[in-house]
Amino acid sequence: MIASLLGPLLGRWAFEPFAKALPQMGDTERAALEAGTVGFEGALFAGAPDFDRLLAMAPNRLTADEQAFLDGDVRELIAMLDDFAIDEAHDLPPEVWRFLRERRFFGMIIPREQGGLGFGHFAHAAVVTRIATVNVATAVTVMVPNSLGPAELLLRYGTDAQKAHYLPRLADGRDLPCFGLTSPYAGSDAAAIPDTGMLTEREIDGHTVRGFSVRFDKRYITLAPVATVVGLAFQAVDPSRPPAEQHLGITCALIPVPTPGLEIGRRHRPMNSAFMNGPIHGDDVFVPMDWVIGGEAQVGQGWRMLMECLAAGRAISLPALGAAMQQTALYVMTGYGRIREQFGLPIARFEAIAGLIARTAADLYASDAARRYTAAALDAGERPSVASAILKVQLTEAGRRAVSTGMDVLGGKGIISGPSNLLGVAYRHAPIAITVEGANLLSRALIIFGQGAVRCHPHVMDEMAAVQAKDEAALGRALLGHAGHVARNLGASLFGAGLKGRVPPGLEKEARLIARLSAKYALTADLAMGLLGGRLKRMELLSARLGDVLSHLYLAAASVWRFKVEEQGEGDPKMLPFARAAIRFRLEAAAATLRDLHANMPSGALKALSPLLLHGTRHLAPLRDRDLVALAESLRTDPSLVARLCPDFTPPATGGLRDLADALRLADALGGAPAEAVSELNRALRRTRSLEAAAASSRDPEAALAYLRAADKVIQVD
Repeated sequence: MIASLLGPLLGRWAFEPFAKALPQMGDTERAALEAGTVGFEGALFAGAPDFDRLLAMAPNRLTADEQAFLDGDVRELIAMLDDFAIDEAHDLPPEVWRFLRERRFFGMIIPREQGGLGFGHFAHAAVVTRIATVNVATAVTVMVPNSLGPAELLLRYGTDAQKAHYLPRLADGRDLPCFGLTSPYAGSDAAAIPDTGMLTEREIDGHTVRGFSVRFDKRYITLAPVATVVGLAFQAVDPSRPPAEQHLGITCALIPVPTPGLEIGRRHRPMNSAFMNGPIHGDDVFVPMDWVIGGEAQVGQGWRMLMECLAAGRAISLPALGAAMQQTALYVMTGYGRIREQFGLPIARFEAIAGLIARTAADLYASDAARRYTAAALDAGERPSVASAILKVQLTEAGRRAVSTGMDVLGGKGIISGPSNLLGVAYRHAPIAITVEGANLLSRALIIFGQGAVRCHPHVMDEMAAVQAKDEAALGRALLGHAGHVARNLGASLFGAGLKGRVPPGLEKEARLIARLSAKYALTADLAMGLLGGRLKRMELLSARLGDVLSHLYLAAASVWRFKVEEQGEGDPKMLPFARAAIRFRLEAAAATLRDLHANMPSGALKALSPLLLHGTRHLAPLRDRDLVALAESLRTDPSLVARLCPDFTPPATGGLRDLADALRLADALGGAPAEAVSELNRALRRTRSLEAAAASSRDPEAALAYLRAADKVIQVD
């Protein structure tokens, strides 16, 4: 009763200042904000994580056909890939291109009835990840036709005629697609593309055909040099309308190659990679209405289409590349750390290296947990736009960190180019994933927090809608709800947040810490939005930190889910330390970022209150050195743990990774405790300076000699 009376009064009083405080929003921004759905990240943003809801998400599952494809076709493909040779040739071998077409790798997301494989999101991601552990260029080549582009746009928005014509051809590789969005003068600000299509009519085969005369200049377009159909985004204009109504909006179309006026430019070489990339240009390219995706009814709807597709697509392809880089790097670090000895010890036993290995393993556990959780959500029908942006940023950054750390561990071995190099090509490729599908610098501030503040907050969307509709009563109701929300999070921040839901045994303390930090984050986000209003949109250092905290909380929560679905059912306590470490590192990072955020807020009152509001964030029981050393030692002495953390890593047929895999296999075959057997052989080798003499002192000279020769091959450089 009180709320029904107070709401209209509050709305009337607050309407004008609230309308001024809200940032101005155009149609393209609104389309981006409204794309997709909200999942568990919304509960974290609201400060109310319910772990029963989190753990209700089903585990990742593969169909029999998906598993058979991974075990058969993908393994067969990987055996054909020579990372160094492909990198040197700047192209995939003809037999690989042929294999990709014949086995329908380009049609994973296309339903079976239209000629594709009809795979789910998790299977799609698993295929890309496994290929990328061996050769990134091939993974990108497979990834692009199955990611944001013609196939997905056709499936969601295409006319029946467009689907019937293109989908079977895209599935079997008769058509190879690319998609042109980025322009020289519109990169991160993709909605501002200057490419225009003027509505016109042309005489074709005796018939008058409506369409657009399009001029465009696009660059950084993957697969453009080999594409047979170009997806294109352009600004549609109707010059016959009054000036204020001429702009129809961004429109997406499919243009066959060749088409008069369309030119595929010189090839780009992103970090000298072997995948195909280049510019496309067009001058007076006539695009009939039949070529507009969805037909004339979808003219001007292109930005909404792209944002809705990205809401899911960002969670698959680039995170798969990041996961592959992490898994390969951890495999290399642990494997090389077992084989390489200095000062009479395997280098993995030195604490400086052990710490790097342990942190990489914990990083991988958390980021891959989030990737798998989000894939499960996608397969359950969700389209979590904010979570997909979190994955894109966090997985690509984690991949870059892992490869860079791996290079540190390899030392001189890592910087000598050649077939035996273990991480050099991946190291060169790492910045590519950081940059595309929304540069990480942009995504942290404008997408993860900017979109998250609207979509994930329980009341902001209602407040914005009320202002837009000039509905004072609705605004009042939303503000009352918002005030109660702030009060609850203030209480939880000051007096502690309760644990809602059940969590796996052994992770109860971590779950309570997630709940506590979530409440403090939710309160901080509200204070930042309330104090700064529309200015927060421009204060990117602050909004990026807000995005980072949400990301860390999401990865920590996903680690709880992963342990529940993967480990608890098997009763394997050996993975519990990795789950704990993954969560602790994320909570430590979230708390540190939250403190930095408060320290930089332009409010003296908030700074004064910060010690009270952030009470407890300096005492999150971070991992100690002994914990890191113990994690690394468990990885060194128990190779099955590495296999659990790196399930997608598949050794290629040739090259340095094959040599490392062979040496590790032969080490495990020495019998007894492999780590001790290897150390004993290395002591004999230092004493005798002869592989044969060292092997002769072993209980199994033949197996020992095979290992020593394989290890020597790993240690040598090209």
